[in-house]
Amino acid sequence: MRRGEAAIARESEPAMALSPEEIQRYKRHLLLHDIGGQGQASLKAARVLVVGAGGLGSPVLLYLAAAGVGTLGIIDDDRVSLDNLQRQVVHTTESVGVSKVESARQTIARLNPHVVVEAHDFRLDATNARDLISRYDIVADGSDNFATRYLVSDACYFAGRTLVHAAVGPFDGYLTTLKPFARGDDGTPYPSYRCIFPEAPPPGTVPNCSEVGVLGSVVGVIGTLQATEVIKEITGAGESLAGRLMLYDAKEPRFETVRVAWDPDNPLTGLNPTILDVTVPAETE
Repeated sequence: MRRGEAAIARESEPAMALSPEEIQRYKRHLLLHDIGGQGQASLKAARVLVVGAGGLGSPVLLYLAAAGVGTLGIIDDDRVSLDNLQRQVVHTTESVGVSKVESARQTIARLNPHVVVEAHDFRLDATNARDLISRYDIVADGSDNFATRYLVSDACYFAGRTLVHAAVGPFDGYLTTLKPFARGDDGTPYPSYRCIFPEAPPPGTVPNCSEVGVLGSVVGVIGTLQATEVIKEITGAGESLAGRLMLYDAKEPRFETVRVAWDPDNPLTGLNPTILDVTVPAETE
């Protein structure tokens, strides 16, 4: 079993005690051999930043809050609209017009009052990404555009933070765990986002869900898997998804996992890097 960096970092720290109410709440976790009391204490001590409180961010936030992650940061500058509700299940009809971070904060408070929510009602950009991400142990990216995905990935690399990344299409999706600052068993670095996607597609060539639609439950499947990978990284349960890309096709239906490798020519973590700080790629602006 490969332990997650967040779990390793806390092995020398005092375990955070669980209250009697928390012990009852997380009873099913405590029964799991790979979680148990130590894993639950690690979840309570963890700080996770979720980028986007939309389709992917909704199940991520709900399941991480239910699992007992102690601090959840949420960054999103959008407001809830009626057409969000078909897939963005952290929000309700009464939330229409409310900021997404505030709507999510209210839902999480009702779900689990033991979770601290840090709401960031602004847009992530090159001026704030590295500082904000550095305040958290692990990041879950549920953004819906390539500029933000490259930005989050680069900032996580420079901050030395594990990133669980996911994206969806109309009836499909994928996810992976990115830790390019670390090395695999063979001694080579784990791949970065730029190893998997060297360049963003030209503007207008990849339609978004507002143009082609998306099946709401598919977003739920991928977001739930994303939350699971975050929990695994925090607790050290199971094997990390780093170095692999999990693909889901709802129409078939089919899951597939493929190996992805470090690209020594990539501009961020390659042998001759040219990206030396956080920036937004010109072709995606």
